[in-house]
Amino acid sequence: MSNLIGVKEAAELLGVSTKTIRRWEANGKICSTRTEGGHRRFDVSQLLGNKSDASLTVAYARVSSHDQRKDLERQAMVLEAYCAKQGWSYELIKDLGSGMNYKKKGLIRLIKLICTYQVERLVLSHKDRLLRFGSELIFMLCEIYGTEVVIINRSEDSTFEEDLAQDVLEIITVFSARLYGSRSHKNKALVKELREVADKIK
Repeated sequence: MSNLIGVKEAAELLGVSTKTIRRWEANGKICSTRTEGGHRRFDVSQLLGNKSDASLTVAYARVSSHDQRKDLERQAMVLEAYCAKQGWSYELIKDLGSGMNYKKKGLIRLIKLICTYQVERLVLSHKDRLLRFGSELIFMLCEIYGTEVVIINRSEDSTFEEDLAQDVLEIITVFSARLYGSRSHKNKALVKELREVADKIK
């Protein structure tokens, strides 16, 4: 029996996507030969030698504030259970900060990993856990660098009005903190009033 296999079989052997196999070949990480018809063929022994270098699954969890730490731990538990069930080796990244803050430590690490071809897949509990605005930019990076995006809960849990209220609250919280100082009594009072309004909309 031949020791050469195609792209699909190579992906299954290493537990990665066919896109990753093609990317690794383009980067010189693995080599292929071509059939007369121009199809790629990979040597099984060489692929198995690269198996330990397979890309990482990253599970990313985020909440906006310290009083949501319990929710952060719940997110982490859901992500870990999901990745374990799939049999993926994974790294869990947890962030605490506004969905409008692009300088969070965890988010920066995630972007660096993606842009250095180290992330096979990104797992999120919900789309907005990545960023409140601009998550499409991260998803575009994932597409460019061959990272699969897995969103566990894709159902519409909230109405348009609820999403809008949460978006407005996030925006005003950020800008009022810049204007008055994050610890000022005026800022805290404003945020409290906004949360009460948002709760009435839900």
